[in-house]
Amino acid sequence: MKKNQLIITVFIFFIITNVGSHQMKNTNFKSEKVSKTATIILDENISTVFPLFGAFEERKWAKGWDPDLIYPDTEIIEEGTTFKTKGHGHGESEFLWIVSKYEPEKFLIQYLVSTENRYWAITVTCKAIEADKTSAEITYAFIGLNEMGNKLNEHSLALMYKNDLKDWEEAINNYLKNTSNK
Repeated sequence: MKKNQLIITVFIFFIITNVGSHQMKNTNFKSEKVSKTATIILDENISTVFPLFGAFEERKWAKGWDPDLIYPDTEIIEEGTTFKTKGHGHGESEFLWIVSKYEPEKFLIQYLVSTENRYWAITVTCKAIEADKTSAEITYAFIGLNEMGNKLNEHSLALMYKNDLKDWEEAINNYLKNTSNK
């Protein structure tokens, strides 16, 4: 557990250091936080649904999702699991991800993601509705490290929640339906 706490501490230090260096360059810069939450309904039991929000299981339902593992040596989800993915344009070539909270007994996972311009937390909490229905509450909270980060965050949040994550709901439910028919 101490190793995971060390990784999270180093990640937070990296973010604080980035914020400080960007603010010294531009004393007029004001970091902004934007956040949004949506709840989706998934057609399966919670013990089947929750693992699909893990970085490596997400490949099953998210087209093009391809995380590159950094830590640990095997694709397991635990606090401190670290990986990177390709950026989504706007000059950000890659995103660094760390699992900052993992409480499977509470069906909760949280990621911290960073670039040179911004960082954000993604929090997913699942709740059983019925034996074969699960709700998943997903929150994105973005914080800009510079003006570009603030602008990217507004754009990213609007794009991500354009359909209130119904695209996620559809993709996961399609995966679940196709898996259960096999």
